Amino acid sequence: MNNSIVVINAIRFLVLAIGQVLVFKRIAFNWGDFAFIHFIVYPLFIILLPIKTPRPLVIFLGFLIGLFVDFFYDSPGIHASAGVFVGYIRGILLDFIEPYEGYNTNDSPNMEVMGLGWFMTFASILLGLHLFWYFSVEAFSFVFFFEIFLNTIFSFIASFIIVMLILLIFRPKR
Repeated sequence: MNNSIVVINAIRFLVLAIGQVLVFKRIAFNWGDFAFIHFIVYPLFIILLPIKTPRPLVIFLGFLIGLFVDFFYDSPGIHASAGVFVGYIRGILLDFIEPYEGYNTNDSPNMEVMGLGWFMTFASILLGLHLFWYFSVEAFSFVFFFEIFLNTIFSFIASFIIVMLILLIFRPKR
């Protein structure tokens, strides 16, 4: 990786992590006693890492951004756990949906390089898995499956819309 890619991803880490804890943490929609819509956008950092980033580094970066968010959410390790899970699954998913001609060395999985359909499939799977893991660990029991399911579905829809808006506004090339 060259230095510009490292700098771009370091800035992306800071912007998404700080945006998550300062802006999106404060937004939650309640339905009765339950809050089913949460805006969780920091997994976009893991999604947009260059394709050839080594899996241990992706897992470590997922842990770091999750730990940063956990510190401000007062949730001991839940976001870090989801970040590690998505960091691990990302490599498996990239191998599974690899185009026939393969990936270029410095490509980032974004709409410009990979196309809208491929990117939406990739991002939606990772974001959905991240949210399901996060709400499952938060509840820590499948007795609350209905609440986990509602949180995952509604938060996925809201978060995916925000993620796509962020990508349409900023149009990352790397």
